[in-house]
Amino acid sequence: MSRFFYTLTLHALLPWALLHLVWRARRQPEYLRHWGERFGVFRAVPPAPTFWIHAVSVGETRAAQPLVQALRQRYPHHRILLTHMTPTGRATAEALFGDAVERVYLPYDLSWAVRRFLAHFRPEIGIVMETELWPNLVAACHDSDIPLLLVNARLSEKSARRYARWPRLTRETLQGLAAIASQGEADAERLRALGAPQVEVFGNLKFDVTPPAHLPDFRALIGDRPVFVCASTREGEEALILDAWASKVGASGTALLVIVPRHPQRFDEVARLIESRGLTLQRRSDGQPVAAKTQVWLGDSMGELFAYYAAADIAFVGGSLLDYGCQNLIEPCAVGTPVLIGPSTFNFAEAAQGALDAGAARQVGNAGELIENALALLNDAPTRQRMSAAGRAFAARHRGATEKTLALIARYMPTPS
Repeated sequence: MSRFFYTLTLHALLPWALLHLVWRARRQPEYLRHWGERFGVFRAVPPAPTFWIHAVSVGETRAAQPLVQALRQRYPHHRILLTHMTPTGRATAEALFGDAVERVYLPYDLSWAVRRFLAHFRPEIGIVMETELWPNLVAACHDSDIPLLLVNARLSEKSARRYARWPRLTRETLQGLAAIASQGEADAERLRALGAPQVEVFGNLKFDVTPPAHLPDFRALIGDRPVFVCASTREGEEALILDAWASKVGASGTALLVIVPRHPQRFDEVARLIESRGLTLQRRSDGQPVAAKTQVWLGDSMGELFAYYAAADIAFVGGSLLDYGCQNLIEPCAVGTPVLIGPSTFNFAEAAQGALDAGAARQVGNAGELIENALALLNDAPTRQRMSAAGRAFAARHRGATEKTLALIARYMPTPS
């Protein structure tokens, strides 16, 4: 497919895109806000030198945290503009950075819309997190002499096969980028095979993410009970976990199951799942200490994932029990919490294998094995201590991607006149 036919296809799909926004708004009304931004219409902003970082959703926004902090320190007179595609990504940026950054939606990849976006904000450098390849956006940056860098790039085999269906368009897009820095060598090889002219390997920025300075003390709310946290769970996983927990622990167990869904629009849905199993539910949002009779604590809050991990004796990282590819398992390792993951890890393949090899994590095949392993570890303090130390060492050993990324950005900074 050439870029011309790609653009025609996007225009033909616009009615569907608008209907999709309305459909998503049934569960997340925020999708109905800021529509104009998706077509390149923005409020006026004062002129200022600008770093633009595109972080499509929650995971990419969290990964950008150390880079945003480092850029603010090194270039205090620059504005930082974060763009997103989802309301949850935007909300995550607000929770992490407050008013320290500008936040807008990135327009759809229509030539006229992305040109309006670039003309409005006039960024000195564009930085795309992970793997968001938008052909018209890349071409518009090239035409406007705006260096566009793809950083923290990852590309699973599944995604590489999808991009390979359009070899000409993918190759043209990759070659239009000013630079690419990947998380690992396997990602780099897949990008090179698709036509990327040069890929540097910097490691994963997520290893440089640090817990917030003032974490809520969930242990003070929970007390001395054993705690098993299932974090960043995805649709379909909670039901499997709850069924396995109910069958193996029942009403007599003292351990507390904590479930933190990945997407906030599913908080109420998961609450109903818990109650439908006859389990005693309490929600984080009530702000009360966890009652002794509570069997499941629902983590219905934003921006507190590190606090849940820090309070856990064992943590399961969601998106891995079903075929979602796994969420970020680096965060529990960084705070020394032993990790359990399911069979699906393609989004974090290298980090997952590294954590398994280091002894910081264990892999299970299904929900039954997950609960069996969790209960065994809750009764095995020496093994938990070894896994905790291994996790901290594993996370510390892989830090440093932020400094390498800053050096890459410095190469493309405009020369002062």
